[in-house]
Amino acid sequence: MQCRSFHRLTVAVAVFGLIATTLAVGLAAGAQDAGNRRGRKFKMPPPTARIEVTVLRDSNGKPIVNASVVFHSIEDGVAKGNMELKTNDDGKTVIDILPIGGFMRMQIIAKGFQTFGDDYKIDKDTMTIEVRMKRPGELYSIYKPHPEASEGGKDAAPPASAPADKPAAQPSQTQPK
Repeated sequence: MQCRSFHRLTVAVAVFGLIATTLAVGLAAGAQDAGNRRGRKFKMPPPTARIEVTVLRDSNGKPIVNASVVFHSIEDGVAKGNMELKTNDDGKTVIDILPIGGFMRMQIIAKGFQTFGDDYKIDKDTMTIEVRMKRPGELYSIYKPHPEASEGGKDAAPPASAPADKPAAQPSQTQPK
């Protein structure tokens, strides 16, 4: 008889322990939910744009393979890091992590071509940019005439009056009275 009552007591203690454990887990879960409300809020990342850049030769329109395309993310006029990607066999590269509504500065560097750079506003969820790279031109020299120069240097128009640091030329003869 004592064995039966001991068995009943053991079952009752086990059931009571199971109920107590279930309540404790439920209270702990409620405490964790309360902690999330007081703690840091989850903020969804901004939507991003898919930007496809195609780099071609200006002379014949063929793709430039392995050109470096550098993306600089700009927020409030300050650069917030950069990422460099290489073009594939079709002269294309794709980036899809820049936020819509921001700005980016794109720079393209390819061996044997002039470096390209420009700023873009990311205002659409899909953008396609085609860049035609030119071969380097003749070096600029101050010793050669440059008719397109409008100010500064020797090619600019001579000043209308004498410079302020030199006095005006005096006439060599006296004027009759």
